[in-house]
Amino acid sequence: MGMQIATNVAALNAQRNLSVTGLKMGKVLEKLSSGYRINRAADDAAGLGISEKMRAQIRGNMQAVRNAQDGISMLQTAEGALDEVHSILQRMRELTVQASNGTYADSSAERTSIGQEINQLKQEIDRIATKTTFNGQQLLTGTLSGSNGGATATDLVVGDQLTTTAVAAVTEVNVSNAKAQTYTFSSAGAGILTLTGADGTAHTLTGVTSLGANETRTLDFATVGVSVTIQANASGKAVADMITDLTAAANDTIVVTGTGAASLQVGANSGDQLSISFNNMQTSQLGAGSDLFTLIGDDTNVSTIAKAQTLLTNLDGAIEDVNAQRGTLGASQNRLESVVKSLSVAVENLSAAESRIRDADIAALSSELVSNQILQQAGISVLSQANTAPQAALSLLQ
Repeated sequence: MGMQIATNVAALNAQRNLSVTGLKMGKVLEKLSSGYRINRAADDAAGLGISEKMRAQIRGNMQAVRNAQDGISMLQTAEGALDEVHSILQRMRELTVQASNGTYADSSAERTSIGQEINQLKQEIDRIATKTTFNGQQLLTGTLSGSNGGATATDLVVGDQLTTTAVAAVTEVNVSNAKAQTYTFSSAGAGILTLTGADGTAHTLTGVTSLGANETRTLDFATVGVSVTIQANASGKAVADMITDLTAAANDTIVVTGTGAASLQVGANSGDQLSISFNNMQTSQLGAGSDLFTLIGDDTNVSTIAKAQTLLTNLDGAIEDVNAQRGTLGASQNRLESVVKSLSVAVENLSAAESRIRDADIAALSSELVSNQILQQAGISVLSQANTAPQAALSLLQ
């Protein structure tokens, strides 16, 4: 073979191999520094696609675990409130057993005193039912969050105009705390306005007065969880006209829609949902036969032994109702705890699978790094030798 000095093929070969080694070194160092075998699609296009799908499942399941844990907290809030309702019902039953004894004369002051405490306890059950909330949602009224589902032409909705004599606008109908049913306005006289639900629960406002010029007023029917805000125009609004408008056929009803079931997303994918139900635990829904709300009514609820016996039967029914709801809530909580365990295992296994695809094998990369370092050092030495080889041709010219 001849000797050339214009083209140093050996140096070009050494330079090419050194460049390849440098590229390999760069990739190995990138993987070692990031901890990932796949840093870009070019590293492993198929592996990247598979691992990204797995990451979606992992993160989705991790959020689903938090969702289920929030659901457990929701159930615990409701069940904790029912624990106190149980205690109240037991006290009411104790008082009713006392009133069933013939040592107290009918309609006596003692029976009235017992009846007063029973009536107060009934009101406390209803207060607990309407005020037990989780993230703004009522848990014990049968409707987690109500919405106004009425029609403009036949029901009271935002934007309706009360037009008798002077105009007033309905600016808000708040039903978020109301049970899903139809409520009807009625009036028993001047300045009196009552809103009654289909289940018989009602709230009466007395002493309602006229609205002044441009006045905004909220009529709060707290017992049924409904409030209506009305704004008068510059002429004001006489109370008699306002009541006439609200009890007229076009505006006398408020339709509340909603459900007592909460849908929990307990998986990473669409459709992975679980429904938990919260029943109405107000006294209007408790008891055997007649509901406690009607049966207790006032302070004469145990004025006779016969009344006390009837109430005793209904209280037993109410206790059974609360037992059943607490059992349902407890079963749902146990189910959600199983959901959390199952999802946690899925997250663990998916993470392991994703790691095998995407994470770097540090031991193998360390060995590869050492190999490339040796090749790089050898390449530099060979390139140096190749660059000096043409100098030997100069001796032929001397």
